[in-house]
Amino acid sequence: MTAREFNFDGLVGPSHNYAGLSFGNVASFSNVKSASNPKQAALQGLAKMRALAARGFAQALLPPQDRPNFRLLRSIGYSGSDADVLAQAYRESPVILACAYSASPMWTANAATVSPSADSGDGRTHFTPANLNNKLHRAFEHAQSARSLRAIFADERHFAVHDALPGTPAFGDEGAANHTRLCAEHGAAAVEMFVYGRVEFDAAAPAPRRYPARQTLEASQAVARLHGLSAERTVYLAQNPDVIDQGVFHNDVIGVGNANVLFYHEQAYADEAGGLDRLRRVMAGVGAELDAIRVDSKMVSVADAVASYLFNSQLLSKNGGKMALVIPQECQENQAVARYLESLVASGGPVDELLHFDLRQSMRNGGGPACLRLRVALTDVEAAAMHQGVVMTEALYHTLVAWVETHYRDRLEPQDLADPALALEVHAALDELATILNLPGLYDL
Repeated sequence: MTAREFNFDGLVGPSHNYAGLSFGNVASFSNVKSASNPKQAALQGLAKMRALAARGFAQALLPPQDRPNFRLLRSIGYSGSDADVLAQAYRESPVILACAYSASPMWTANAATVSPSADSGDGRTHFTPANLNNKLHRAFEHAQSARSLRAIFADERHFAVHDALPGTPAFGDEGAANHTRLCAEHGAAAVEMFVYGRVEFDAAAPAPRRYPARQTLEASQAVARLHGLSAERTVYLAQNPDVIDQGVFHNDVIGVGNANVLFYHEQAYADEAGGLDRLRRVMAGVGAELDAIRVDSKMVSVADAVASYLFNSQLLSKNGGKMALVIPQECQENQAVARYLESLVASGGPVDELLHFDLRQSMRNGGGPACLRLRVALTDVEAAAMHQGVVMTEALYHTLVAWVETHYRDRLEPQDLADPALALEVHAALDELATILNLPGLYDL
């Protein structure tokens, strides 16, 4: 069947801030406690969504999560009124308050792993929200992620939204950031590739030493089982532990795939040759030929890849068979990366166009274009069955810009998180957003 790939971008929330909570994410850690601009962050994300929708790419959004997370704060002993809870948390543990105000749900590549209906055993599109249990500030996200996905993909004839995996180290799951689907075309049966950084039940397996490996093999295997994937069309690759220790906290910081193309750095995987051989053999079984674009360290170092987020880009299929590469502005400002991209487009290969966007507010917090989107391949029938209020149109874009201009601050300092007025502002904004998107009750937790 024919299908289109929808990109569901995370709409940046009104409390976008730089708390530096993500150890192992170099950009996040580097900008800790800097002043943020929530209004600019949201407008930058909306501009990307609008531009891609205008080009004919299927574009939608996932709404932000409610902040602060009072459930988290109250579950660890803070009590009284909401204002009391904020004051106590700020006084006693401002880091935990920052966790409750985390902006990280904007990166919807971590919201879930998605297997389209062409791949699943029951012919439905399957979603498993990521438990994100490696970090406190993210470990509570899956409840709202599941709620949002179930609201958007409510028709159980076509969609299945699972619960997150158990929140234990053995099943550390970071979602689509460590998952790639490779195929001849979006509607055809595909090879689903899972990348993991650690094996819980094999102490001898390679593992990083400096930064944590967030995705386990066991979690990837569990998601594949839940989605009813064919074992013959599922490949598990170990991430190179050395690049995790250089700030590659997810696979989508070092590689990205689309259709039959895998664009990756030579140091991405622990066994590059063996992994590519497996991919080629399995893809041949679904009538696809792997087109591997390998970036040599002599052309782009791992450090430059992490600084520019070259691989945290979006590969998008265009009419005619070629692809566009959506990159952050930082790629053009890094000389080595800019030179490489010029040669990539001039090579005559599958990528013939670069689309660059200013996403500095997201980039400073550790997320590029690929972090901001969750890919969902849908047939025409499935696309019609999902909730239409989140599909990006020109009208919705202008409505959301006006909403952002009304409700968002243009400067947010760390101490502002203790201000009860901020919590009230966020709640008022999200109540209005639920009405705009026609998702009543979305935030009634």
